[in-house]
Amino acid sequence: MDDLQAWQYLAIGLIFVWTGFVRSGLGFGGAALGLPLLLLVIDDALIWLPLIGMHLLFFSSITVGSRMGHVDWIYLRKAMLIMIAPMLIGVFGLLTLPSSWVTAFVYLTTLFYACCYLFKFQIYSSKAWVDYVLLSGGAYAAGVSLIGAPLIVAVFVHHVAKDQLRNTLFVLWFALVVIKLSVLWSVGVNFWWSQHLWLLPCAALGHVIGLRLHDHLMAGDAARFKQLIGAVLVVICGFGLLGS
Repeated sequence: MDDLQAWQYLAIGLIFVWTGFVRSGLGFGGAALGLPLLLLVIDDALIWLPLIGMHLLFFSSITVGSRMGHVDWIYLRKAMLIMIAPMLIGVFGLLTLPSSWVTAFVYLTTLFYACCYLFKFQIYSSKAWVDYVLLSGGAYAAGVSLIGAPLIVAVFVHHVAKDQLRNTLFVLWFALVVIKLSVLWSVGVNFWWSQHLWLLPCAALGHVIGLRLHDHLMAGDAARFKQLIGAVLVVICGFGLLGS
């Protein structure tokens, strides 16, 4: 990570602008839509997850720091009780599974999301047991690679008021990432602190753009935006799976 070529630095910077934009623009998906791209640059999730996680903590705290009253704490606590155990199992998998398996998991999971976006298939939950399955699956995916957001959001969107949804999700991401990063820190994973000096401004640029476009996206263009993202991600995941 400290000795990259110029094109790699440029690509990484642009990808972190993108992750910041998606995270604040949609309220979720920065890791899910950014990690597959980063793995094309350096094929090791353990390099990227501490960087993505620290950025998520920073920007989520800024976004909801003055909006804590607009959080559905009751449903958040209920969901966390379901998600903690599979989240920890996922983190254990990240630390013990071969890197190639984790990479394949990221691309296959992202490919599923991409196809849902592309063909406008909405992950939907209308029963309590489906909620449990989606929250558990999303928590496990978040534990392995921080890409469980689409599964988790599919549940939260039906239980949390729209005006509280983004803030509630940011608090949830903060809690899950704190758990994940605490485990990674305890086992000595490199957090690449020096790289934050230039990657944080990149993510901040995307974050500001996303905040300005959030209301526009939520007003009706989100489906078309996600469909375009889906088409691009299908191609990216195809390249990633062929090369992994």
